[in-house]
Amino acid sequence: MTIFDTRVLHCRGVFTMAMFFSLHASAGAVTAPPPIESFFKNAQTSDAIMSPDGRAVALRVASAGGRAKLAVLDLETMKVAPVAAFDDSDIATFSWVNPQRLIFSVTDLQSAAAERAKARQTGGLFAVNRDGSVFKQLVERSYHVMKNGDSGREALPPNTFFLQTVGTKDSDDVLVSEPHAFDKSGRAWDYVALQRLNTRTGRATDIDVPLHSQSWLFDAQGAPRIAVTYQNGRTSVKYLDDGSHQWRQLIVFDSLREAGFEPLWFDVDGSLYVRAANGHDKAAVYRYDLSKNQISAAPLVASADFDMDGHVVAAAGKMLGYRYDIDAEVTQWFDAEMKAIQQTVDALLPNTINRISRGARSDTPFVLINAYADIQPSLYLLFNTQTKKLIKLGASHPDIDSQQMAPKDMKRLTSRDGLVIPVYLTLPKFSPHKNLPMVVLVHGGPYERGGKWAWDADAQFLASRGYAVLEPEFRGSTGFGSKHFVAGWKQWGLPMQNDIADSAKWAIAQGIADPQRICIAGASYGGYAALMGLINDPELFRCGVDWVGVTDIGLMYSLGWSDLTDAEKRYGMPLLVGDPVKDAVQLRATSPLHNAARIKRPLLMAYGGADQRVPIEHGMRLRDAVKAGNPDVEWVEYEQEGHGWQLESTRVDFWRRVEKFLSRSLGAQ
Repeated sequence: MTIFDTRVLHCRGVFTMAMFFSLHASAGAVTAPPPIESFFKNAQTSDAIMSPDGRAVALRVASAGGRAKLAVLDLETMKVAPVAAFDDSDIATFSWVNPQRLIFSVTDLQSAAAERAKARQTGGLFAVNRDGSVFKQLVERSYHVMKNGDSGREALPPNTFFLQTVGTKDSDDVLVSEPHAFDKSGRAWDYVALQRLNTRTGRATDIDVPLHSQSWLFDAQGAPRIAVTYQNGRTSVKYLDDGSHQWRQLIVFDSLREAGFEPLWFDVDGSLYVRAANGHDKAAVYRYDLSKNQISAAPLVASADFDMDGHVVAAAGKMLGYRYDIDAEVTQWFDAEMKAIQQTVDALLPNTINRISRGARSDTPFVLINAYADIQPSLYLLFNTQTKKLIKLGASHPDIDSQQMAPKDMKRLTSRDGLVIPVYLTLPKFSPHKNLPMVVLVHGGPYERGGKWAWDADAQFLASRGYAVLEPEFRGSTGFGSKHFVAGWKQWGLPMQNDIADSAKWAIAQGIADPQRICIAGASYGGYAALMGLINDPELFRCGVDWVGVTDIGLMYSLGWSDLTDAEKRYGMPLLVGDPVKDAVQLRATSPLHNAARIKRPLLMAYGGADQRVPIEHGMRLRDAVKAGNPDVEWVEYEQEGHGWQLESTRVDFWRRVEKFLSRSLGAQ
């Protein structure tokens, strides 16, 4: 069986900078944009992880038939071999258990949400040795009794999920959790059972943790030391004390209204690291003094403009660095060796973000690199720290020519009430950057960060067709401080919407956007914002694209088969979005459904028939209401899809429709 196309994997070839931005460049001038399929194919190589001893790399790659397989590259022989493959499934998550053994789950990238729900399937959990031997099913995939062929005993129930490997990575054990839901959403947990699972025998042992705890930090031996509970809108952090061997509470706080902290890492030396605002607007990373029960005064990682949202980079239980996003991704290394390697790699690959990693207990000179940029999808490479050579392993989207992609940059503008709004701006590569047709692409959530300095299929596809793409981080978006976040509470359709309109007006004032050719588009909350843009600012936005968008906040509370939890409806949404009783007048005034008669511009709507987050009834009600007074409404239902497009064929079909819709509504490009 051939796992890698030889055009993608050249293990013995040295990868040089001369190749870097011309992997698939033609000798002549670019005469046509890349085909739509190039942007929306499933990734060819979608992840790579080095073994704890640094002697092998596990990769998830697409086979000739399109299924994602798990393969292992032996770094001594530079030979690659498949270790796990399924005819009806794709490898999803995977991790090294120890230098010889891997654990993984599966998914199905060729069937959509409705089919999986019909089969009541989950990702299961499996383990296999790096040479493909000693395969073991650990967790059932569907909600019926399934026997393991190798032992005859039942696997663990399908609501059991891989949590993490043991810090030392020197045993066959991993940590798994088994959440037990108590409301109809299936996402609210009454309690979570924590277990230590042996990946060879399948035997699981219960671990005692505080009642109602749902997340933990562990020491290097795999014992829980920090436990976090979420109950009735409040968060509690507990610590297993070394002296008393009892759990003691470090803090309890209202999950949204009060300043607390988020535990990040429990180090091998017993140090606790947390993310907290600590009296400031921006969250930073601090050391927490467990003996004094207080956060240190000086942060370890901080920024004046961004929250330090990210994750710890560690090996063998020791914190080596912290990886986070500002306008682009940064890794702040505390380990001198990793810092030096990063500097060397960055000098060799100066035009990309280079995410480096190595085995937790590596005794080889190899370092794994995931290199990417705004114009470059992920490339996976090896770097030999002794020879200083780069070896290419694979590419996520080998059909994408970086020379045809559009640069992306973060800008900042001031909204009408003085709040600073960050925006990502992507400008077409082969067009004058003046008086362009533009798509304002609104992120979902909405209480999350939308953009990232990285290759993005949606934005790059639009830019390849000649559109400027503007992605505003409107108030309520996270990552830009508490003030920016809180300013978006209960502001759907109000100042949040003004921020989006002001971003478009800024682009006009800069001479970037043609004021007569601007479209607003987005999914989920972004779909809601697209609809409200057509309602509030019909002279600014000449068309709208809404996919899986909320059309009425009241429906979020009332639709019985939504997967929003009771806790979200009780504690989160009334504070962040609006109370259905106290704020009823405002919610009706900012409802696209109740203002449907005001939508006169061309509108493209797309919904998933199996969407449980924003059930299709949202779209159907608005479609019927708008069509009563607007003949230019295009509707498409992807019957099997959920909240977003799982299938490659759906993504291609949807964005082809968007391309035609924009050309018709804004003028051919």
